[in-house]
Amino acid sequence: MRVMKFGGTSVGSAVQIRKVAGLIGNKSPKIVVLSAMSGTTNTLVEIAGTLKDGDRFRFGELVGQLEFKYVETVNDLFGTESCRRLAVDGMTDCFRTLWKMPQAGYTPENEKVILAQGELLSTLLMHLCLKEMNIESVVLPALEFMRLGGNGEPDGRFIRRNLCKYLRQHRKCSLFITQGYICRNAAGEIDNLQRGGSDYTASLIGAAVRAEEIQIWTDIDGLHNNDPRIVSNTVPVRLLSFDEASRLAYFGAKILHPLCIQPAEKHRIPVRLLNTMQPEAPGTLITECAEKGKIKAVAAKDNITYIKIRASRSLPAYKFISKVFGVFARCKTPVDLVTTSEVNISVSIDDPQRLQEIVAELGKYAEVTVEKDMVIVCVVGDLEWHNVGFEARIIGALRDIPVRMISYGESSSNVALVMRSSDKSRALQALNEYVFV
Repeated sequence: MRVMKFGGTSVGSAVQIRKVAGLIGNKSPKIVVLSAMSGTTNTLVEIAGTLKDGDRFRFGELVGQLEFKYVETVNDLFGTESCRRLAVDGMTDCFRTLWKMPQAGYTPENEKVILAQGELLSTLLMHLCLKEMNIESVVLPALEFMRLGGNGEPDGRFIRRNLCKYLRQHRKCSLFITQGYICRNAAGEIDNLQRGGSDYTASLIGAAVRAEEIQIWTDIDGLHNNDPRIVSNTVPVRLLSFDEASRLAYFGAKILHPLCIQPAEKHRIPVRLLNTMQPEAPGTLITECAEKGKIKAVAAKDNITYIKIRASRSLPAYKFISKVFGVFARCKTPVDLVTTSEVNISVSIDDPQRLQEIVAELGKYAEVTVEKDMVIVCVVGDLEWHNVGFEARIIGALRDIPVRMISYGESSSNVALVMRSSDKSRALQALNEYVFV
């Protein structure tokens, strides 16, 4: 069985929904994971914001606009009155949930309910589109099998047990449709896997059913070797190892959710990145295999804060590191990169929410310097220490750009550099010219 995930732009209109229906409508067994139609989640976030602010006028305006968009989509999508009526009935249920929200009032739990409606709508429309095309499908309700454990992480055993139960109930069917992104938490409340979480859903499902392949369909031909929004002559990378893909996703490659590689890698399930607009294109294949002697790609992670910590003389060197990372642990703030010496530690973080508290705690026994508006630029490939010359090419490309921090050694597949956000574009273009040879 294959797992196929389609993003918001892939199902962003009636035309696109029909196109995806054609792609998935053959007889091979598959589970199809769908995101909300493009733009829907952004609107639902805004709707939740107006509810929180108590702006009922704007709330009604946004819900009305979104409902009109879906009415138009339904009218464009269906040619038969029976399927159109079923779509309107299902759509009405979703929007009834939204329209009732001002009476319930804003809570974080109700916000999650609001955000869940986008995926519920997209799976409804796809299922009925397939029905109109005389293609049998079954909708698997993600809220019945996707669950987070008490630690906020996906509960793999629960997912596998309950998903397989649903599959056994429909042994004669080969096509299943389900919602990405949404789930329930350990308390049974509606929750989600954060933005981009449909990729993660697909990977968790692939791991649960031991899929032969997980396919992530977007609007671009695989993962490119640089950011195509900044660098004009990028090309798709045809083969990546799990570790390379994981590094690129974590350090800014937008095509992949940072966590979606982990379940696939654990069970050695290949992941393929494909283009809904060009389904014949080969895309990018992610497997255990790593190509030797090549730099594969460059990615950049924005909104980074750089922190330099210099120990005071009163603190013994052997206690310094444990003290520093004890602060980050207590503040529940993950660290992206670290460089150390006897009395100096430099770190980068991407979550400044508790920065003031962190600096105050560190200031009790260290001199602390903070620089905001930074970026991490990551170069990924076969960067084993004995591969002479790769580091020189990277540093040489950036010879005219000030680099605040360099991290290498944690993984043999990447070198990460911290610099000012204002230098990001120049850095990506320079690396594009010098490292891909």
